[in-house]
Amino acid sequence: MRTYPSRKTLAWPLVWIYTLLIVYASLYPFENWRVQGIAPWAFLTAPLPQYWTGFDVLSNVVGYAPFGFLLAMALHRTRRHWPAIVLTTLMAALLSLMLESMQMFLPVRVPSNVDAALNTLGALAGAITARALEWVGLLDRWSRFRDRWFVHDASGGMALLAVWPLALLFPVPVTFGLGQVLERVELALAHLLEDSAMREWLPLREVELQPLLPISEILCVAIGLLMPCLLAYGVLREWRQRVVVAMLVVWVGFLTSGLSAALTYGPSHAWDWISGEVMTGLLLAVVGMAALSFSPARVCWVLALAALVWQLSLLNNASADAYFALTLQTWEQGRFIRFHGLIQWLGWLWPYATLLYLVNRLSSSAQNPEP
Repeated sequence: MRTYPSRKTLAWPLVWIYTLLIVYASLYPFENWRVQGIAPWAFLTAPLPQYWTGFDVLSNVVGYAPFGFLLAMALHRTRRHWPAIVLTTLMAALLSLMLESMQMFLPVRVPSNVDAALNTLGALAGAITARALEWVGLLDRWSRFRDRWFVHDASGGMALLAVWPLALLFPVPVTFGLGQVLERVELALAHLLEDSAMREWLPLREVELQPLLPISEILCVAIGLLMPCLLAYGVLREWRQRVVVAMLVVWVGFLTSGLSAALTYGPSHAWDWISGEVMTGLLLAVVGMAALSFSPARVCWVLALAALVWQLSLLNNASADAYFALTLQTWEQGRFIRFHGLIQWLGWLWPYATLLYLVNRLSSSAQNPEP
């Protein structure tokens, strides 16, 4: 039996991320909570739903399958002697029952014993899939691949890299410019405190936000495309691997942005976002990728932290045009509503999670310098 090296696994960060996504999707929209005078677990003994569709069944099973797969894989990597399939199924059942019970307090959600059973079944299928991959040796191959390509403590950076393409699906006013949230935060706070005396305490800007200048847009595009490369550079072992990942980042970034545009405006407009500023930013990013491909990991982290702060400052001191605001309203009310806003949260929060990760890595490396 293969003995895995003692190191963190990518599966655990992904388990926590996916658990948060399940909680969000299950309890959205988090408003108008009320007590009905019915026990939260009453749905367990309720009659079976009379109306259901194949999509309902599929979504409940598929929604929990990645959770089961990731949790079983995480247990396999770190607790090899534990019954991963049984524990994963029990954890999924408890999570589903807890969230279904909480839906009893939400007027727009309907708890269902069938949903809880299907969720558990999906997690079981995911756990069995993970176990099957172990039996055929694919997990061993992944372990050997990771040991060749990535450093010991790479799980956090790898998780951020895995989430980055999903974050790009959320429409942004500046290509690859994730994290532009200042205007929305101001509006949300003003609406929340509309009838409160605390609204007078809100800091008010003396001047209106202005659109980005072309040079600032170029810089934001370049930094947005360079950021995942610098993350990868910090956890990869060799410069050749960095070159491969840099090309992959460019390809995935453009493909995902094209998919986002196609889903938002239609397939015929998939590449309308490619402008002179975007191509110039791409050129700058490629130059930076090549120049930094031989740099130490700590240098990459420091530069990534400085560049990210710079980009967020530029983006959040600029306004989005009226056309983008209309596009965003259409996006939120249209085809992406089935995601319950999950993608937009990824687009908003990814750079700030990356910021925390970089600060943590730099502080850890400063306290524990390599010999």
